[in-house]
Amino acid sequence: MAVSIVALQPIIALIAGILILVMPRLLNYIVAIYLIFIGVVGLLGPGGLERFGL
Repeated sequence: MAVSIVALQPIIALIAGILILVMPRLLNYIVAIYLIFIGVVGLLGPGGLERFGL
């Protein structure tokens, strides 16, 4: 069963929100990891790096 990024985003957001409530110091790391993850998925999504001629 394939899980799309659209289905993963709410789950990731929920887990991140709970972690931030429990340990507020994690906010910087959670935001950084989330942004990196979304950036990589955006680059490697449909078409991947072919869009950039690589």
